[in-house]
Amino acid sequence: MTFEFAGELIEWRGPAPFYYLAIPAEVCAEIKEAAKVLSYGWGVVPVHASIGVTDYTTSLFPKGGAYLLPVKSAVRLPEKLELGQLVEVELTLGA
Repeated sequence: MTFEFAGELIEWRGPAPFYYLAIPAEVCAEIKEAAKVLSYGWGVVPVHASIGVTDYTTSLFPKGGAYLLPVKSAVRLPEKLELGQLVEVELTLGA
């Protein structure tokens, strides 16, 4: 299952800042259904993501009834992504 969407880059502060893309509600609804078979615990869902020319694998995190896509520094910095920016992503579930 593959999705294409734009999400806002947000920061989750902790001991070190973490960056995520907020996934739109309509995409989250479909992911929730697929998560019933794809999740490997705590509701996380393995994915393959493409942002710009950068491809990577990670897991979606459930948060407040939605999902967040982690954006690693190895993706964020070369793609010159900034907080609050709408970022185009292609996301494939079950990577």
